[in-house]
Amino acid sequence: MQERKALHTLLAQKQEDLPPKKMKDSYIEVILPLGSQPEIREKYLNVHNSVRFGRILEDLDSLGVLICYTHTKHESHQRSPLSIVTALVDKINLCKKVIYPDCDIKLTGSVSWVGKTSMEVKMHMLQEYDGVYSPVLDATFVMVARDPENKRSAFVNPLIPDGPREEEVFKQGALNKIKRTDFSTASLLKMAPTAEERNIVHNMFLNTLDTRTVSFRSRVLPPNSVWMEDAKLKGLQICHPQERNIFNRIFGGFLMRKAFELGWATACNYGGSRPFIVSVDDIMFQRPVEIGSLLLLSAQVCYTEKNYIQIRVHSEVYDTDTKEHKTTNIFHFTFMSENEVPQIVPKTYGESMLYLDGKRHFNAIMKETREAMNAPAAA
Repeated sequence: MQERKALHTLLAQKQEDLPPKKMKDSYIEVILPLGSQPEIREKYLNVHNSVRFGRILEDLDSLGVLICYTHTKHESHQRSPLSIVTALVDKINLCKKVIYPDCDIKLTGSVSWVGKTSMEVKMHMLQEYDGVYSPVLDATFVMVARDPENKRSAFVNPLIPDGPREEEVFKQGALNKIKRTDFSTASLLKMAPTAEERNIVHNMFLNTLDTRTVSFRSRVLPPNSVWMEDAKLKGLQICHPQERNIFNRIFGGFLMRKAFELGWATACNYGGSRPFIVSVDDIMFQRPVEIGSLLLLSAQVCYTEKNYIQIRVHSEVYDTDTKEHKTTNIFHFTFMSENEVPQIVPKTYGESMLYLDGKRHFNAIMKETREAMNAPAAA
């Protein structure tokens, strides 16, 4: 950190002082040689003889940061004076159920949109099979720029689209920001549920009343259902120095991997069969995790539909000195089980809000999936 203090002289006082960049300037292509170098395969292998998705989350986080450093690199010094921090995993959508452990993986990406101090990064993952690279997933991350010591915001190079395709990508990045703002504004922590959502909750409540007692307090679980309070798992992680980043904080990719693995275990336990990840969305990094922290993870099934399971993982740190709990992240994962799963049923008002929030995330993901499937035909 002492060395990084000298980089303050390279910071721009306003964004206009920085040279504009194009998307191709930050483009990076990386090969993960699982097929050609079997010795690295062990790190990525899971018990089902496919690739651990948690490891892919770590790689995407690292690649996103590297792409942003490339975009903001100071040409004369061949390095970036900035500290790049992951602010948000906007979405990761998968189009393959299984990632093979013995075929090379290609990761590509570039900066797709730029604000004053933030950057959106789009990344794609493909896997080679029979000599052809086929799409596996698309990811959108949002990174923020800080000064060399990670103490305050810093300006980033403007992005100039080159041609109609890049203009469309840039325009989509701006729309994504508006969508995120709208979704946050309509949060159930800030606004009451809609009339339609209130009806859903009330109908679920009526469906659990005991008709024999005709009492608001007497509740009966409907057939093929599970109370929400019985569909959760918890985990504890001691944050060792091994998982630190250059700022002596815990690496964001590590947090995502741990949250995903607990979420997967929760979906597996709930559905009674192997779940497959469909989508990751809206992971907000609210505060850094210090080395030595006790990281408490709580995974909750919050919405189900047919064979889909929506999981919410709450991450918080516990300070042993102050006895305080502080939220660091909320993770949202959509899994698809091999079989149809029981319906999750909330019992309290708080659980009903978790249910509606899970339903909102699930519906948004399904809408995007349908639009993506229809896009090639429309084009």
